[in-house]
Amino acid sequence: MQIRHLQLILVVAAMIPMNLSCAQKKDTPKPADTLNQLSDCVLGQMTSFEGLMEIEDLPNPFLMRNGSQVTNLTQWACRRKEVIKQIQFYETGIKPDAPDTLSASISDSTMVIRMADDGKSLEMTASVILPQGEGPFPAVIGIGFGGGTGSLPAELFTDRGIATIQYNLNELAPWGFDVERGSGGFYELYSDPSVGFFTAWSWGVSRLIDGLELLPELTIDLDRLAITGCSFAGKIVLFSAAFDERIALTIAQEPGGGGAAPWRVTETLDGEREILKRAQGAPWYASDFSKFNEDVNKLPYDHHQMVSLVAPRALLVLGNPDYEWLAEESTHVGCEAAKTVWKAMGVPERLGYSIVAGHPHCQLPADQQPEVIAFIERYLLDKTSSGEEIAISPYSPDLDRWIKWKTPDLLE
Repeated sequence: MQIRHLQLILVVAAMIPMNLSCAQKKDTPKPADTLNQLSDCVLGQMTSFEGLMEIEDLPNPFLMRNGSQVTNLTQWACRRKEVIKQIQFYETGIKPDAPDTLSASISDSTMVIRMADDGKSLEMTASVILPQGEGPFPAVIGIGFGGGTGSLPAELFTDRGIATIQYNLNELAPWGFDVERGSGGFYELYSDPSVGFFTAWSWGVSRLIDGLELLPELTIDLDRLAITGCSFAGKIVLFSAAFDERIALTIAQEPGGGGAAPWRVTETLDGEREILKRAQGAPWYASDFSKFNEDVNKLPYDHHQMVSLVAPRALLVLGNPDYEWLAEESTHVGCEAAKTVWKAMGVPERLGYSIVAGHPHCQLPADQQPEVIAFIERYLLDKTSSGEEIAISPYSPDLDRWIKWKTPDLLE
């Protein structure tokens, strides 16, 4: 049975770039807020694999490593930093800071970003297509093989006056399964082959945004910046948005395992799924992530928490249950678990998911387009001041099996 949950939210949910307010709340977060700036945190050392405890349920996103509960936005900012550090330490490899020097230029429709760090250099390029008229324009960064809108139909963006930016992921690390660990431009700058490609690719997205910030003549509205990609690129956009809060809207299309689907949940499903030990065919993850292949319950976090790092910004996850490998039942659970963070911030409508069958992989069907359009118009075009929750799925998972925590009110 298909579930279509459309619930009106009784708050004045703010849209970019409008100011947010709530009748009974204060300090309601904005979509492009940088929560990391709210607090300085002491994160401490990560626990070794041998010292990790097993956690059978999904880990509580509101539980700090020291055992204290998150009760406000300042504490959440610290919790967010903890989870980022855990993901990079155990799963992807550490994402470096911006290089020592970075410059950007634009010629015709090609943006060139030149970087140098410790005597090494790297150059990135991106195709930027602006709409007709005067800016500033909202923009979307497309990742994958479909151009400046990823695998989504270009007209969903271009017909609405949105600039498109094509991210050249192969300049950072090559796509493919028969590729060498540590190969690609990122590793010429940072020569640590233990770091996975997802770190390299997400680092490149951050540098692309750095370049946009240096080119005001492009008239890109950096408060209305979206990112999208499908399949492996759907994972890239989730990691990118989780690690970089300058992205206002994320549309992750069919990301599967390593995306919005928690490793623990996927492990319990029958069939050929993208469980953790089957996700090691390419050097996408850190070299020692395979330690968890036979014991995913030792992960001190899971991917519902990676998804929750996007909060309070907007995220739409698209799924396709026709492909068993994608483990969309797990995606459903992961999105509902992550949504508790958006609920804690008073903006649950900013996380949506649409799991719809009857179409090839990475080809958006007509009956899934309304959800995409709704998020584009809400979070890039300011066409509505409040929205309905979008939760479309053919599954009815036992959420109580996985979600054991109570959702706090972080705005009190």
